[in-house]
Amino acid sequence: MDRRNFLKYVTLAGSSFVLTSCVQGKKSKSQGEVYPSASPVAVNEPLKVGFVYVGAVGDFGWTYAHDLGRRDMEANLQDKVKTTFVENVNERADAERVIRQLALDGNKLIFTTSFGYMNPTIKVAKDFSEVVFEQCTGYKRAANVGTYLGRFEEPRYLTGMIAGKMTKTNVVGFIGAYPIPEVIRGINAFTQGVRLTNPQAKVKVLWVQSWYDSGKEREAAQALLNLGADVLTQHTDSNAVVQLAEEKGIYAFGYNTDMSKFGQKAHLTSTINKWGKFYTDKALAVMSNIWKSQDVWDGIGEGMVDISPMNQAIPADVQQLVNGKRDEFIQGTAHPFNGPVKDQKGVVRVSKGKVLGDREQLAMDWYVEGIEGSIPKGKQY
Repeated sequence: MDRRNFLKYVTLAGSSFVLTSCVQGKKSKSQGEVYPSASPVAVNEPLKVGFVYVGAVGDFGWTYAHDLGRRDMEANLQDKVKTTFVENVNERADAERVIRQLALDGNKLIFTTSFGYMNPTIKVAKDFSEVVFEQCTGYKRAANVGTYLGRFEEPRYLTGMIAGKMTKTNVVGFIGAYPIPEVIRGINAFTQGVRLTNPQAKVKVLWVQSWYDSGKEREAAQALLNLGADVLTQHTDSNAVVQLAEEKGIYAFGYNTDMSKFGQKAHLTSTINKWGKFYTDKALAVMSNIWKSQDVWDGIGEGMVDISPMNQAIPADVQQLVNGKRDEFIQGTAHPFNGPVKDQKGVVRVSKGKVLGDREQLAMDWYVEGIEGSIPKGKQY
């Protein structure tokens, strides 16, 4: 989850999250507190860069996308950097030990790529002031810790537009990982897109309480199919949902990377993450001693997120409609939460002519109109 200006407490699902910052606006870039860079890298030595992954590099999802970014950075900077990664690092038991060891091993820039690494990153950073840390999806920063995330809600909205046009049953299924604002925001943006092109469609959500569990994801996808869904999407990391859709003759969207090879007929497009430029830029900033602690939250226009090539099964007029909205996101003339936006109870949360600000998006704990079901309560993550 991404966070902006002033201190705020928000309670979600029984857990308290401290938001160190929030900024209003449609397309903020690299906003946040500014601190001096950590110590410069030794002259003529490659910058050692470490990565901590929550899954396996072969998951073809979240971790695979980050590793593609790491490889892009290596290709861009060649012998100027030397990278290493540790995969399948548990967010609770192992994270601090792994992050600390990477710092002890001489890595001067460390990317910790999952929300659960936030507190361990902050803890280790206090003991290694000469090391720069970048934490993905978190909201806590320090003099040597920055945060980053993509505006996934933009491509989510676009996939929702496609789903609204492709469903025949008017039931669209969404498999969620954990009910935190980052995931809820994506579900809501997707539903906004669905309702734009098909006001009669409903979105049903099932939660698997895991970022990556192909078995649970497949079971949830089958359950949604049993409830009438003929289009599926996910905020989880495996390709199981796309594979099941291919087997059952329905449609699905991939997530994190282009998953078309797992369902040539079923796969409509994917919401994709593109980390290579960001990783390259941060490494260059450290090497040039100009790195600053910031919160980067960038969208399609900045090249951090997008959709993959669309399946030709999508009618040409629908593709044109989606590409038009994509251009509007890039230009800043559209937003996934342009008003009017109503919640499940019909209460207007964003009035006509207004836009849901970053601060409200980052604390999102409610469903928009068009979603069936409720957000799980109690501690979930």
